[in-house]
Amino acid sequence: MKCCRIDAVVTVDSKGQIVLPKDVREKIKLKPNDKLAIISCGLENEKCCLIVVKAENLGNSIKGFLRPILREV
Repeated sequence: MKCCRIDAVVTVDSKGQIVLPKDVREKIKLKPNDKLAIISCGLENEKCCLIVVKAENLGNSIKGFLRPILREV
């Protein structure tokens, strides 16, 4: 897939939290208190993927971003 790639592999801790690596945060210009939308993909009862998007980017532009990804699923 040309539009997406794996930027990091993170571990979920015992509290269910993850840390986004600094280079990933810088790449998407993520600042303290920014909101993130977590979108799950997959079948009704069998979710396999999560997509994390800055909440300010949700809207019509997100349709264009997700279209090639969802086509692959």
